[in-house]
Amino acid sequence: MFGYVRYDLPYLYVKDLTLYRAVYCGLCKGIGKSCGQRARLALTYDVAFLSAILHNIAGIDFKIEKQGCFEHRIRKRPIALVDPMTEALGAVNTALAYYKLTDDIRDGGRGRCKRLFFAKGFRRAKKNYPALVSVLERYMAEQEAAENENASPDSAAEPSAQMMKNLARLLLADKATEATDGMFWYLGKWVYLIDALDDYDKDVEKKQFNPFFVRYGAENRTALMRDHGGEVRFLFDSLFYGMREELSKISFPYNRDLTDNVLLRGIPKETERVLAGQPKRKEKL
Repeated sequence: MFGYVRYDLPYLYVKDLTLYRAVYCGLCKGIGKSCGQRARLALTYDVAFLSAILHNIAGIDFKIEKQGCFEHRIRKRPIALVDPMTEALGAVNTALAYYKLTDDIRDGGRGRCKRLFFAKGFRRAKKNYPALVSVLERYMAEQEAAENENASPDSAAEPSAQMMKNLARLLLADKATEATDGMFWYLGKWVYLIDALDDYDKDVEKKQFNPFFVRYGAENRTALMRDHGGEVRFLFDSLFYGMREELSKISFPYNRDLTDNVLLRGIPKETERVLAGQPKRKEKL
């Protein structure tokens, strides 16, 4: 889940952009506290959003103070103070980065030096948060097995969906519900499949596994969307519908404007970008 869970900036309230920035910077500090300073370089928007939504569902309010950091040395900015959930998500962020590099290496790409860079942080995550890392290990192994079996899109995305659901359940503890299970399951499935569609041409060229190629066998992404675009779009529409329905059943103790912007506007916008074959948006908080 790297780089796809994004907000829709034109429709994001200033207060929520400020909050998202504070959460993003707070997660960065949380990574440093739980996994060491090197691991902060793997900070992602995706896990920052998880921090925002999981804190809200769990009823944990952010405490925000103006602070400095190594990137913003001169002018202090509002930063969410690190709490136990932020530290745990820092471990998740680090482990995900480590496993992503492991997956890249397995696919024949570069990344061994980068993975060594995060190895110490990963060991700390595994030692201090064994249950969370165990969930990642289990479903990463199942993901590899599904890909080795040349699974179709629905089956190939199942391990990622289960991983997201079970990570959220562990972090939410008694605040987890059937609705949160469902919403995070749909989110995990969407992330896996949108990444697969975005990487279609690259995977086909390098002869790497891609569930859409297994299902349709199109020579390139243009041919895939020309001949099977209706089916592909229906799949993503179904995921979005399920996510939206489960989201409507979840109670948020604090305002839900940021969550709704990302899930109800950002994800459809990102889906349309990938369906249209446009390059990834470059935004910086």
